[in-house]
Amino acid sequence: MDSTHAHSSAAAAVGAVGSPAAISVRGEAVLTVEPELADLTVVVTTQAKDRREAFERLVKRNDEVLALLRSYGDSVEKVESGGVAVHPEVRKGGREEKIRSYRGAVRIEAAIADFAVLGEIVARVADLEAAYLEGPHWRLRRNSPVYRKARTRAVQEAVTRASDYAEALGSRITGLVELADAGLMQNEVRRPMVRHAARALPAPAPGAGYGAAAESPTLDLEPVAQEVHASVEARFYATQPLFEIKLDD
Repeated sequence: MDSTHAHSSAAAAVGAVGSPAAISVRGEAVLTVEPELADLTVVVTTQAKDRREAFERLVKRNDEVLALLRSYGDSVEKVESGGVAVHPEVRKGGREEKIRSYRGAVRIEAAIADFAVLGEIVARVADLEAAYLEGPHWRLRRNSPVYRKARTRAVQEAVTRASDYAEALGSRITGLVELADAGLMQNEVRRPMVRHAARALPAPAPGAGYGAAAESPTLDLEPVAQEVHASVEARFYATQPLFEIKLDD
């Protein structure tokens, strides 16, 4: 899905007859597109009486999660391990402190590119022992061509609106004075905006992926469509209007 909404505001400054006129406009475009990635966060935890035992359990469970995610090949675009922690739990009683047990945790981040297997992956990870799952969080890639497309359409809208404005005055555009991201012409920096809107996606294909666990239920997940907003400001030279402008003495 790729729907576009564009609009802009405009203003004109007209000088003395014979001198160039200036037309300033803002061009905006909004593209609504499907997300490209779904981020999952998996936190695996352990608890044991002995520090070494807690760590060994943590290594085993971490390896299980990594093996599961990597079994999906290119469907999982990225797998990264975050912080690892093993710490004692202290029982306080009177003046003495006694270590009751040791807890461990490791954080794993995964970016899923194939949404057809996403529901299955979520179900299988959630079925693992002592695994906490968060996500999915939908997004576009940082180098997605959608951002360039939105900026291009915003510029095209600015040119079109400036031309329409000049035509309404009986003049025509002759050149570009300045083009900038919205706010920069007023020395104000504004970051690009990405908005979100819900959109349904067909259910994941049954049996997709490698080594799927038949007993694990499959979730029917609905990705969040991404709205990419681009805005530019431009100032153009234009010929003087065909009508005469009467100036006060």
